[in-house]
Amino acid sequence: MTMNLKLLVPILLLPLGGCISTATSIVKAPFQVAGKAVDWTTTSQEESDRNYGRKMRKAEAREGKERREFEKRCRKNPDDGDCRRGYDGFVARD
Repeated sequence: MTMNLKLLVPILLLPLGGCISTATSIVKAPFQVAGKAVDWTTTSQEESDRNYGRKMRKAEAREGKERREFEKRCRKNPDDGDCRRGYDGFVARD
């Protein structure tokens, strides 16, 4: 009889494996959702670096454009007072 019981118990517990897995998923779900929410609301270091790099490239492009326009104006009219003082327009900085 104990031999039959030893074989019967694992066979009867097999369907419960799915229930345990489902229960585990239900318990973990709120924590996973909370983790996703935190990920969505915070900025990673990589993302922050990427945004900073983009901002600086735009600022450097703006400075370059303004300097080229300034130099072009000075070539056309070198006696202009601004040309004698030198460029004092936008400078890309932090």
